[in-house]
Amino acid sequence: MNPPLSVVIITFNEEKNIERCLSSVKEWADEILVVDSFSTDATKSICSKYNVNFVEHIFEGHIEQKNYALSLAKNNWVLSLDADEAPDEQLAKEILNADRTSENIAYSMNRLTNYCGKWIRHGSWYPDKKMRLFNKKNTRWAGINPHDKTVCETNVAVKHLKGNILHYSYYSIEQHMKQLDKFSSIAAKEYLIKNKSSGFFNIVINPFYAFIRDYFFRAGFLDGYEGFIIARFTAYYTLQKYVKLRHLKKETL
Repeated sequence: MNPPLSVVIITFNEEKNIERCLSSVKEWADEILVVDSFSTDATKSICSKYNVNFVEHIFEGHIEQKNYALSLAKNNWVLSLDADEAPDEQLAKEILNADRTSENIAYSMNRLTNYCGKWIRHGSWYPDKKMRLFNKKNTRWAGINPHDKTVCETNVAVKHLKGNILHYSYYSIEQHMKQLDKFSSIAAKEYLIKNKSSGFFNIVINPFYAFIRDYFFRAGFLDGYEGFIIARFTAYYTLQKYVKLRHLKKETL
């Protein structure tokens, strides 16, 4: 018999997404834990309609918040979701049937993103494999904010599940641009701490390569207009974070 499973979600002003996420797991999650950064919208009241362990905690970074949430989960086995995500029917069945009797195993899954109403199936956005089902005894969140990732601390075998995490990312171009500005500022500060380079190659070559890689090498052009916009914005984000890093370095001199 499989051990119990906690679904762990971090939130901030997610009234547009959180109910869909909660509805997708409410029938089979043994615990739903939401760690919220003091939302000012209806996120908390929506969560109150479900059997949710709702905790408020100051946001100190994506990685830090997710690790804090892990520490609060009642069960060792965790499915980590963002508020704008939900497993599709096939993935939900795979999660329920996945063997959780061993600690030395974890599970990855593909993430399928909806961008302004269109599902994106190429470029760097798909299959966008994520390891989200794991035992918290041997897994933690790491990476460079705001781009977190799960890392196994011991020799863990990772198996892949069928189906997709459905990711409802951006509802408008304006929302995407605003998020890029926010994320590039966070990334630049993290890069400064880690003493990353901000030279000619990073500012000129990296953005150009990002577009070529996503649009041509990874067939982003097959997603039509949206594929072009995504590849273009990825290049712009790459430019932004290194330009901001360069300015931060000048300010510290």
